[in-house]
Order: sequence, then structure tokens, then C-alpha cells
Amino acid sequence: MLENTDTPQEIEAITEEIDRFQRYIDEYLPGVAAFGLRVLMALVVFFVGTRLIKLLRRIVRRSMERAGADMGVIQFIDSLLKAFLYFVLVMLIASGFGVDTTSVVALVGSAGLAAGLALQGSLANFAGGVLLLMVKPFKVGDYIIQGDLEGTVSEIQMIYTYLLTPDNRKVVIPNGKLADNSLINVTAQEKRRLDIDVGISYTADLKRAKEVAAKLLEQEERILKDEERQAVVSELADSAVVLKLRFWVTPEDYWSTKWDMTEAVKLAFDENGIEIPFNQVDVHIRAESD
Repeated sequence: MLENTDTPQEIEAITEEIDRFQRYIDEYLPGVAAFGLRVLMALVVFFVGTRLIKLLRRIVRRSMERAGADMGVIQFIDSLLKAFLYFVLVMLIASGFGVDTTSVVALVGSAGLAAGLALQGSLANFAGGVLLLMVKPFKVGDYIIQGDLEGTVSEIQMIYTYLLTPDNRKVVIPNGKLADNSLINVTAQEKRRLDIDVGISYTADLKRAKEVAAKLLEQEERILKDEERQAVVSELADSAVVLKLRFWVTPEDYWSTKWDMTEAVKLAFDENGIEIPFNQVDVHIRAESD
């Protein structure tokens, strides 16, 4: 038979350890369980909150679209609403963990003031975005030129405006730069004037050249028929008589019409024997007598 070799002191020590573990469980287990429950509730609130935020943003966007609001205004309000709602959601979750949201808001306000001083450029861009939406120098879908940057406006956000270039590159421009500098809105109007200059030789038949140019203007379907069309002499240059073809097109047809008409003028002048001269210089040599 095996004999129990545990002494009364060892048994008492084991009993004390068991009692201590039991007291630890009794003391901390409710807190751990409560914290775990809070974490679970926070995850649920975050999951539900994100879905509600998306739903609310969708409702606001659709309401603004039905009201006929500009797409740039819709995008700007949507980005602003998104930031605000997620801030409220975070504050709501923090309050579930016993955080004093009033103190947090005050702290965020102080931090925001400090960040505002450090990020004056971003605040200027935000103010520029608000100004752009108020003044509306352009809208989503317009083709604008700002300095050496140009493209079609695809988005107007809180801080930046996004353009797509004709070769499908994405250009990001700070709103402050657009608000504080001059820009060209190419598509703001329903029509654009197009001028094509072509030089002909001084020995060419000027009247015939004007007749050929006028015929081209009559034949081109993309030229607006209710607007003035001209084929006139604009300049007597050093090596050529410069004819100007002036007419109006829609912004969408501007470049295609310019390219096609330039080619058509060259081919038509060639067919009619109208010379388009190179740059030339007449040199006169005078012989001096001894």
C-alpha cells in the first residue's frame, strides 16, 4: 500500500493556494467578464453604426440629387458628413467604456486648435473648398485649366479637387490654390469660338483661297450654323498673307473640329494650287564700284 506522505503543513499550504485562486477569480472575473461584454457591445455598436452612417449618407446624397444640387456640393457635403458621423460614433463607443466625452471633446478642441496652427495650409484648403462651392467657378464634369494643370473635374472634396487629364491621368489640386488663383473653365459656356490661321503665298489667288475656305466652313457639320463664320485676311506677314478662319463649335467638338479643319484646309489648298509658303527671306546683293 502507498502511504500518504503529505504533511499537515503541505496540505494547509495547498488549501491556502486554492483559497487564494478562488478569491482572485471571485474578485476579478466579474470585471473581466464586464470588460469583455463592453468590448463585444462596442464591436456591435461599431458594426451597426457604420451601416447606419452609410445609410444616412446615401439618403442625404439622394435627397440632394433629387433637389438638383451640384455634384461638387454633394461630394463635399458627403465627405464632411462622413467625418462628423464617424467622430460621433467614436465618442459613443468611448462613452461605453466610461470615458468622459465632455473632457474628450474639450481635449479634441484644444488639439484641433494646435493642429490648426500647425496645418494652416490644410485649413486654407478646406476654406477654399467651401468658397469654391459658394462661388461655383466650376462643377464636376467641367474642363478647367489652372496654370500648367488641366483636365476634367471628377471630384470636389473637402481639401482637394481631382481632375482627369485627356490621357487619363489623375491630377490632385489643393482647393486653396484653385480658390486663390485664376483659372479657365473651358466648358462653362455652351459654345466656343475656334480660330484657324493659315498663310498663303503673296502670289497665290487670294479671292480663290477665301472661296475655298468659305466652302469648307459651309461643309463642316460640326460648325454651329446659327453663328457667324468668317474667312478673312488677318495679317500681311513677312512671308505670307495670313487667312483666319473663325467659327463656333460646341466644347465637345472643339479639338476634333480643329484638327480635321486644319487638315482639310491643307488638302483643299493643295487641290486648288494655293501655295502655303515656307518662311523665306529675300537677300539682295549690291555690287559696289571701286
